[in-house]
Amino acid sequence: MLHEPASPQQEDKAAERKSRLGLKLFFVYAIIYAGFVFIGVTKPSLMGIRVIFGLNLAIVYGFGLIIIAIVMGFLYHLACSKLEDKLNIEEDKP
Repeated sequence: MLHEPASPQQEDKAAERKSRLGLKLFFVYAIIYAGFVFIGVTKPSLMGIRVIFGLNLAIVYGFGLIIIAIVMGFLYHLACSKLEDKLNIEEDKP
């Protein structure tokens, strides 16, 4: 039983661009998360303020962080797929 990739692997021509995009998205998320931590450390009383549907800021911000991470993951996947397709098509042209 061989443990090889299911499909032939080729060089990833989009690796550098995908890495840069990933770092950009990471820093955007890190800034948003830092805002959450900053509020929690400097003004913890703000976290108790009712924001929407009777939920406090801590709950809404926390769920927002989770949702943003999921959305950013989907956007990263879509962007990377488009980059890979674009660069593979460019290389296949004679």
